[in-house]
Amino acid sequence: MSQRRRRSLALLTSGVLALPLLAGCGAGDEGGPVAAGQDIAVTPRNKVADGGVLRWAVDSLPDTLNTFQADADATTTRITGAVLPQLFTLDGKGRPVANPDYLEKAQVVAREPKQVVLYKLNQQAVWSDGREIGAADFVAQWRALSGKDSAYWTARNAGYERIEKIERGKTDLEVKVTFAKPYTDWRSLFSPLYPKQVTGTPDAFNEGARGTLKVTAGPFNLGATDKKTATIALTRNPRWWGRPAKLDSLVLTAVPRSERPAALAAGKVDIAEIDRSGADRIALAHRERSNTSGPGGAPAHGPGALTTPAEATLSWAVAYGVDEGKAREELDARVRNAEAARKYTDEQEALRGFTIRKSLEPSYTQLALNGASGPLADERVRRAVARALNRKELAELVLKPLGLPAKPVGSHVALAGQRAYADNSDALGGQDTKAAQALLADAGWRPNGKLIEPEGAKAGPESDAEAGREDARTAGPGTGDDGLYIVGQDDERNGAGLKGPLGAVKPLAQPRLAADQKAWLLAQAEAVGAAASDGDDKEAGRTPSVEGEAADPAQGTASPAPAPAKQTRTSGSVLAKDGKALSLRFVLPAGPGSEALRTVGERIAQMLQKIGVSTELTKVADESFFKDHIASGQYDLALYSWPATAYPATDARPIFAKPEPAADGSLLVEQNYTRVGTDHIDQLFDQALGELDEEASRDLLRKADARIWAAAGSIPLYQRPQLVAVKPSLANAGAFGLGTPCYQDIGWKKPPATASKNKG
Repeated sequence: MSQRRRRSLALLTSGVLALPLLAGCGAGDEGGPVAAGQDIAVTPRNKVADGGVLRWAVDSLPDTLNTFQADADATTTRITGAVLPQLFTLDGKGRPVANPDYLEKAQVVAREPKQVVLYKLNQQAVWSDGREIGAADFVAQWRALSGKDSAYWTARNAGYERIEKIERGKTDLEVKVTFAKPYTDWRSLFSPLYPKQVTGTPDAFNEGARGTLKVTAGPFNLGATDKKTATIALTRNPRWWGRPAKLDSLVLTAVPRSERPAALAAGKVDIAEIDRSGADRIALAHRERSNTSGPGGAPAHGPGALTTPAEATLSWAVAYGVDEGKAREELDARVRNAEAARKYTDEQEALRGFTIRKSLEPSYTQLALNGASGPLADERVRRAVARALNRKELAELVLKPLGLPAKPVGSHVALAGQRAYADNSDALGGQDTKAAQALLADAGWRPNGKLIEPEGAKAGPESDAEAGREDARTAGPGTGDDGLYIVGQDDERNGAGLKGPLGAVKPLAQPRLAADQKAWLLAQAEAVGAAASDGDDKEAGRTPSVEGEAADPAQGTASPAPAPAKQTRTSGSVLAKDGKALSLRFVLPAGPGSEALRTVGERIAQMLQKIGVSTELTKVADESFFKDHIASGQYDLALYSWPATAYPATDARPIFAKPEPAADGSLLVEQNYTRVGTDHIDQLFDQALGELDEEASRDLLRKADARIWAAAGSIPLYQRPQLVAVKPSLANAGAFGLGTPCYQDIGWKKPPATASKNKG
């Protein structure tokens, strides 16, 4: 596996898609503005109480505490961010800044003949066993991650393989790193930094830090893990030399996202990232009072909210009717419903004690166009699809109801506020129906085209739909009967449940496919090259039957082996070429946390219909969405997200690398699941990676981004929303946006009188 693939896999599997969890504790406000700032109730330390416990919801307890292993996740990153050295952290704009708790200075001191970086360490920085942090720790980590010793089970190596040697400087506080190849992203290295006890030997690296960290060096130490209560405690580090942590302990508690509103209401956690439905519950709790009710006294929302007076009357009649069996069942159901309504009402009362802090996540949702085969293999068709999209409308669909800025993302390699960001979407062009139609016409697609099908095939695109429907049935649980919806078809195949105006806005929720994407990426770490071959096995039913020779039209002429007669029809407003309609399979996740993706997908399908492109909306189970469709190339269009990074020359390169044939005939795509790439894009990334003039490196990245836009394999749409439920008295925590926690400053606000007294 390539070094850059390992780093990209680590970035994705650290939580996703899981996102980086490093932040600076204050930094300069240089450069352009972020799309949405942090919402963390910034509070001076003198107004934050000393002591207390904070219970923080996480997705799961970590399988490992070694962030460089393949099964590291977002909780791993959160823990190491609080207990291990982070030489560079990210500020509120997602930019790396030196962490003064560990570094007095870090800079490139030589470029010729080789790049040399000198780290000058904080003289107070020590491990929890009392030993000074020093060159021995840097050397051990480099050797473990250089890729030269296969006994180390590593998943994130990028950059370390470019190091030639590491030496002690003039004093024990100086570490000198010499690179064999220049590396612009040198700040990405040694964060976190592990003690040499963890990285010194393969056995220690592979097993020693999976369940515990015996030696730490952060504002918190690793405390007890309780699998029964699904908690792991971080406790204040008495040896910490920096500003002491305000909290006595920080308890990370594993709570599934669907259960977080109930966990908040029950007092199980004090802070939790939630989806749109959870945020709606808290908003309703604040707006509505106990006397607000629906028909017959039912709650205005929640269990029983949709019960009509007629249904309530029927339920009462059955419960007290003459059929004792049905009466007993109905009475039991009424008791269960009443208990659910009571529990929901109690939870709503408790949720009034929370507030929502919101920002935009360090990730963006894109429309992926699979360019490996089919109509989208033609760049003109991809560009036409992209030019049909009103990206601002799509961003507003998701973000405007949440009160968040809805400006479309303009870059594949950075987000607004980061230094490499520039809106390069003009390289492709904005929404323009006429331009899109012209591109399709130039590619040979015409309206009212003749469609040819073998005798016996079902008229219309129904033959396509049958196989597509079978795909939906076999894609895994959770797909239901609405697995396939063909935009523009009004016949019975689209199902009663999906009739009505397609543009109706459904309840939105953040897509939560990170766990499934993570699971596949872990398995893919050793086998993605084989799994994602040319990804283009022709799907039965995706296109009309293959054309053969036309049947002899002469009547009464005998033939010993007649070719099947063919039916012809016209495509109508849908474009056609070579006897086939322009129909694209649009794969969407079917799970309850992906309503936003499905709503956006349906709106995109409407936009494409206007230019004569038919879309088959296929809903598949969340657990198969990424593995069986995106990574394996079994889709034409799809929506999924990529995390932002402070080091795009390293981390974005494998996402847009040109696929290469493997020795076995398969296609190595790294993380480029659109299968669209060029040699020029690869060259620009490689040049940026080795350019030590930082502005020149960023300029090369912007040029690469413009060419990615022009290739039209990936169309960034919007930055994902970040919604965090917190108790109002929690300070310096919430929606961190592009930045992440300064753990020692998080705590509970002092009562106003106490804060005023201390100030005086």
